[in-house]
Amino acid sequence: MGKRANLLRKQGTRMFGCSVAILALLLPCLITSCTTDRAQADWREQSPRSYPPSVYPDRIILTWAGDPATSQAVTWRTDSTVEQGCAMIAPADPSPDFGDRAIRVQAETTRLEMDGVTACYHSVNFTRLRPNMLYAYRVGSQDTWSEWFQFRTASDRAEPFSFIYLGDAQNAILSMWSRAIRAAYSDVPDARFMVHAGDLVTAGYRDQLWGEWFEAGGWIFAMLPSILTPGNHERHGGEEDASLTPYWNAQFTLPVGRLSGLEEQTYFIDYQGVRVISLNSNEKMEEQAVWLEGVLIRNPNRWTVVTFHHPVFSTFGGRDNRRLRDLWQPLFDRYGVDLALQGHDHAYGRGCDASTDSARRRSGRGTVYVVSISGPKMYDLTRAPWMVRTAENTQLYQVITVTQDTLHYRAMTVTGKMVDAFDLVKQQDGTNLLMETMP
Repeated sequence: MGKRANLLRKQGTRMFGCSVAILALLLPCLITSCTTDRAQADWREQSPRSYPPSVYPDRIILTWAGDPATSQAVTWRTDSTVEQGCAMIAPADPSPDFGDRAIRVQAETTRLEMDGVTACYHSVNFTRLRPNMLYAYRVGSQDTWSEWFQFRTASDRAEPFSFIYLGDAQNAILSMWSRAIRAAYSDVPDARFMVHAGDLVTAGYRDQLWGEWFEAGGWIFAMLPSILTPGNHERHGGEEDASLTPYWNAQFTLPVGRLSGLEEQTYFIDYQGVRVISLNSNEKMEEQAVWLEGVLIRNPNRWTVVTFHHPVFSTFGGRDNRRLRDLWQPLFDRYGVDLALQGHDHAYGRGCDASTDSARRRSGRGTVYVVSISGPKMYDLTRAPWMVRTAENTQLYQVITVTQDTLHYRAMTVTGKMVDAFDLVKQQDGTNLLMETMP
């Protein structure tokens, strides 16, 4: 069972006439009320469909556990009769004969009993790959295989690329969040990965919700790698003893990292001149601050992006993550973190620290903070001094394109309208010039 199994263990008549009259008077109100209640319930009530595992691989997802230039991780699920999985990989070729040259890699398999479902989760980390090469792979066991998928490894040098950032999916995932991830991929099919800023589902212990999430992403997950950070809804248990759902470590193969209890949650990925750092904003923030400083000090990349769930600056009234801000923001400022990608507050806001002088904020000297939402559950926006751009009651995705000297950012609605855009231009002294680019 190995590392992944160890992680899962740690984890009357007159009255009738009167009633009719009253009902006639109240009917419009009742209809309105029922309609409102039903609309509100849309994101609370979940589909009755179930997702039983079978011998055929499902929930296939690409992630990274190592260097994106030379490795690629993949995880999938089967029923519990498939006790050993494997994967096949070969350089992609226009000829269908490429499979004859594929090598076979045995999977690490973990059995998980959760929410009345018993399944096996299989993971493979392909290594010794060539940079910037297109590969084809499939997963399965014996004679039961998935289709062939393709992915491209990262370049081993700083070259331009784009990636997608998605805020909370969380509710009505299959019926409504699906259009967000599909619109994003249709917009930038050449994106190299996706960042998910927590609360992927609304109850992390529910197998059916994870089934919706994986069905919504479908083959996109199997071809476009994901960088994931956990939200509060990926945790279960009481407030005092809440812990990360066992599904997390079972179905995502991510860097283990060096922080005990935060395996595959707190980690970094270096991709073509960008260091992307995932932090778990639910717990152990002090320990992560120490780790984070070391990761930022020893950062050879020109650009630094952090992602975590609870925002440094909130878009929703009554929420203030002061402890997190006091611990992490000084490190972002000291070591020049360019961009923070967050979720949790279910509205859109973008800006810089409002406590700094306005000239500095306009120049982009300091971290740019973004809070966004991709799913249908919405909160009212509470405007605050730190915000430069806002949006509410809007499902969004974001596209970020990185070149040597410029980070291009745009936020898009799922219907294709731009709501925010800016460039960060890297200066010789390492600071950024922020240029608003909304038309």
